Amino acid sequence: MAMFTDAPQRPELYRKFEREVPQWYRDVKFGIFVHWGAYSVPAWAEPIGELGTIDPHEWMKHNPYAEWYANTIRLDGSPAQQHHTEVHGGKPYDEFLDEWSASEFDPADLVALFRRAGAGYLVPTTKHHDGITLWDAPGTGTRNTVARGPRRDIVAEFAAAARAAGMKFGTYYSGGLDWHFTDLAPHDGDPLLENRPVDAAYNSYAFAHVADLIAKYAPDVLWGDIEWPDAGKPDGPESFARILEQYYAAVPDGVVNDRWGLTHWDFRTSEYQAGRDAESQGVWENCRGIGYSFGYNQVEDASHYLDGPGAVRHLLDVVSRGGNFLLNVGPDEAGRIPELQRRCLEQVGDWMEVNSSAVHGTTTWAEGSAAEDPWVRFTRSGDVVHAVVDASGPVTLDVPAGALSPASARLPDGTPVPAREEDGRVVLEVPTTTVPGPVVVDLDLA
Repeated sequence: MAMFTDAPQRPELYRKFEREVPQWYRDVKFGIFVHWGAYSVPAWAEPIGELGTIDPHEWMKHNPYAEWYANTIRLDGSPAQQHHTEVHGGKPYDEFLDEWSASEFDPADLVALFRRAGAGYLVPTTKHHDGITLWDAPGTGTRNTVARGPRRDIVAEFAAAARAAGMKFGTYYSGGLDWHFTDLAPHDGDPLLENRPVDAAYNSYAFAHVADLIAKYAPDVLWGDIEWPDAGKPDGPESFARILEQYYAAVPDGVVNDRWGLTHWDFRTSEYQAGRDAESQGVWENCRGIGYSFGYNQVEDASHYLDGPGAVRHLLDVVSRGGNFLLNVGPDEAGRIPELQRRCLEQVGDWMEVNSSAVHGTTTWAEGSAAEDPWVRFTRSGDVVHAVVDASGPVTLDVPAGALSPASARLPDGTPVPAREEDGRVVLEVPTTTVPGPVVVDLDLA
């Protein structure tokens, strides 16, 4: 598949969908991912580290993704299985759907927080690998949030709130995995994609779901995950090519990610440390959680989470290299953003209120060299270069001699910043920050 694959090539059937990526997606830079499901009731996983840094077998048995709980508890000898037995009596996973209350879910309040943090698009899960849908999806019977548990069309509510706040709206859909639809062995990392539903029956089921998402919600971002059933890749009445035709007819400025199997994509994706090669290929997006999990994990604490300045540094690192950043939050079962996650977003919002001009609508500035000590990144808006510096006092920028005008150095609000040329470099006297996070100094191109 295209996901996490170096230089994938589209099959002939899908080449007709190649096009310029809409400018809105290139400019927006920052989005919010939301993983919320029945897995938010047990909300349990081992916070062992980031994807891409751990052996696949070790990863699966000790999976830090709480949204994979239904798989991890099926692996004999896993700590999650032991936890499930001791705390939940080994009960069927679907009982968590009935216990999922969404009693405090206020989409307008959540979206206001995301918007204040500077996010321009929202992508909630509509069906994760457990197969439970967050809308009344065709063929799901009562196994959805309209019929059970929350008894609400969560997709519709998120869509309405996002668009009312001026955000673009996307839908995450797990096309490659559905642990309820097919009775396959649990994934143990050997390897993941050899143990997924690929047949025509599952393709028909998933095809109907995605077609329904498009028809009902017209998502600006069609965000797939893991794969697409092989039976739906060739041409035919239920080919993924038909989905794409329907999608672009309904949403001409929509964008599609690279996790729909080896079919078509508008942008590539990476996740934590996995798939980093895609970050050098055209339009791309990095996603990660504030902690090590996407779904809420009650085991995680501040030692596992990004704080606001850490999230800002990650955002600016991604944007300075030409990517978008999709930062995930995992609400608890009631629909509340846990305190440490909310605090992170509020701190990002404080920073963006002052410095968003260094993020939105920017491009890369390859002439400037990033640095780690002190931490420095560069973005560009027209003839203005934004130096983003996580330090105070004298800082030397590694930039070509004569490229920037030291006399123009200023904060985003116009406050002058002392600067000089020294040995062919620009030296800034960076003021102490007024909000947590790096300082932005704007300089005109010389």
